[in-house]
Amino acid sequence: MEIIKVNGQNFEEEVIKSEKPVLIDFYADWCGPCKMLSPIIDEIAEENSEIKVVKVNVDDAQDLAMKYQVMSIPTLVVIKNGEEVNRSVGLIDKSQVENLIK
Repeated sequence: MEIIKVNGQNFEEEVIKSEKPVLIDFYADWCGPCKMLSPIIDEIAEENSEIKVVKVNVDDAQDLAMKYQVMSIPTLVVIKNGEEVNRSVGLIDKSQVENLIK
């Protein structure tokens, strides 16, 4: 499934109103660990049609980073029915990401 880039304009539609659970990847282009996590997130998106995967660039969407209290990146947040149900901060491996979304 395609990864959607979200910001303040499309966040509610793509994340809060999503019928599927949503994995949000808060990242920045300059962040080394974010670049290492990105291929893992891509794999998860391709292999799991039952979830939606979105990316939020914290430099472009500081309002969302503040709303979700993202202090360090990468931060992964799982949203189900509009509510945060899980979170991880820092670089994690694929099995840890999969455990987040279960």
